Amino acid sequence: MNIKKYLVVLPGIILAFVLYTLSQGFNNILGIELLGYEKSPISTAMIAILLGMFFGNVFQIRESFLRGLDFTQKYILKLGIICLGIQLKPFEFLEFGKIAIPLIIICIISVLIVIKLLIKKLKIPTRMAYLISIGSTVCGTTAIMATAPVIGAKKNEVSYAIANITLFGILSMLIYPYFANFYFESVPLLIGLFLGTSIHETSQVAAAGLIYDQQFNSPETLNIATVTKLIRNTFLIIMIPLFAFLYNRGKTTEKKYSIIDIFPYFVLGFVAMIIIRNLGDLMYLNNYKWLVTIESIQLSSKIFLTMAMAAIGLSTNLKEIKNMGYKPFVVGFISMATVGVVCITTIELYLNYFN
Repeated sequence: MNIKKYLVVLPGIILAFVLYTLSQGFNNILGIELLGYEKSPISTAMIAILLGMFFGNVFQIRESFLRGLDFTQKYILKLGIICLGIQLKPFEFLEFGKIAIPLIIICIISVLIVIKLLIKKLKIPTRMAYLISIGSTVCGTTAIMATAPVIGAKKNEVSYAIANITLFGILSMLIYPYFANFYFESVPLLIGLFLGTSIHETSQVAAAGLIYDQQFNSPETLNIATVTKLIRNTFLIIMIPLFAFLYNRGKTTEKKYSIIDIFPYFVLGFVAMIIIRNLGDLMYLNNYKWLVTIESIQLSSKIFLTMAMAAIGLSTNLKEIKNMGYKPFVVGFISMATVGVVCITTIELYLNYFN
């Protein structure tokens, strides 16, 4: 076993953990010591993102940290999401799912229609528009990277699309928890559905749900947002073949894609954790050790997610985003707005129909 191969990621992971610790410390000082609250009303996850963005753009991040930061964004984030499953029971998963799936389908169709119209109006490359639309509707950067090869996207088009998703994802991640609390009058189900459907990246949805939980003491909202986003991620299996067909139809050659390569396997880990929680409750209900185990896994999930938020902040280059040009960002903004408006409208229709 090549130990050096694994040790190379440690500096970046440690840096993300240090930022998490700093964020927690600042949160306690600001919220408890200065403002006098028993529990800080400020979100640790939000502080971690903002601190990461500050340090990442003021200082040059050394090469030795980059692999670990990338590992934290990809794998520790997924581990945090898997651990979140300990908070849910199977029937809750099914209950959220039957509402979330129609909502996701409506949002995807709406954005695709709008993007199709914008391609002609703004005269941007079709490939870039496809990348922005799948990133907005399914699972952000992961969807963009998985779609790029099957439509033959160029490197600069991929970079534009990722910068687009990063910018509007971060904006929605920071704004939507407060907007949703106001608009949906603190109803966890509606807020969770909105956050899980309208925000681009899995990491951004997890951050928004965590921010909401920490600000308004609502773990249920975090659970619903996470479940909704994980269901949304599985639509990648449908959307990549669809985009491959739409882009390559009429051409002599088509790019190859593999469902096995694009399937988000950490969703299975999340479901497995739900099953473990359910079986554990049946066998060890009210057992002290089992309760401590649940609390430990819940705490671990929040630490892992906040570390991932810090890593994302450190990796966000605001200068690169600024230099990308305005047209793709017009498309990105309209995509974000379309998903948000359609999501709100669909939820309102659902409420009127079922209530």
